Amino acid sequence: MLLQVTFREFPHSRELEDYIRTQAAKLERFYDRIVSCRVIVERPQRAASSKLFHVRIDLSVPGDELIVKHTPSLHSTLRDNKEERSRAEARAVLSQKDPRRAIHDAFAEIRRSLQNYARRRRREVKPKDSIAPARVSELFPDENYGFLETIDGREIYFNAASVLDGKFPRLRIGTEVDVAEEEGEKGPQASTVTIVHPRKQARHAATFVPVSPRKVSAQR
Repeated sequence: MLLQVTFREFPHSRELEDYIRTQAAKLERFYDRIVSCRVIVERPQRAASSKLFHVRIDLSVPGDELIVKHTPSLHSTLRDNKEERSRAEARAVLSQKDPRRAIHDAFAEIRRSLQNYARRRRREVKPKDSIAPARVSELFPDENYGFLETIDGREIYFNAASVLDGKFPRLRIGTEVDVAEEEGEKGPQASTVTIVHPRKQARHAATFVPVSPRKVSAQR
């Protein structure tokens, strides 16, 4: 993932940049095909909000652009403090006076957007007749990927992000799955993997046998 960090209207902070890089790296736990992430932190020099930090995150993912903009307005937020919603928004604005908190809140919001996007992508499977039965033939839990073997003997690469409902940790060698296949840069790969009868298989799961990892030089 390509990351670009920009500070505007206030001095560059190495500490904040490191914090941003840490938060951006965590996003790949939820979706591992992020193309780029651009983060802008600024403190506009306007009388009403000169002490408030604004954060914008642009996340480029396949076929879409996810954007979060934290641009609080002190005047518009406080103008009707009789309503509970306005009071909640006022508290949110006050939190923007701390740049680290503003960045934290922006990344929390972009993370939710990314999770929703990832769920949509996983459900956009091919037609029903393209979903085929397979079994886990190789598994590398520390590296979050593995290989499936179809009933006709073909090998398909998959990673944790392609396993529906976050069930990658439940996989074992021999686990039966349904797989929707797509063509990756280095050959067949799974777009979605669904465990068949997960409860039944959990009771009869084979003991995991470590396998020497093959060389997979780049993500598919």
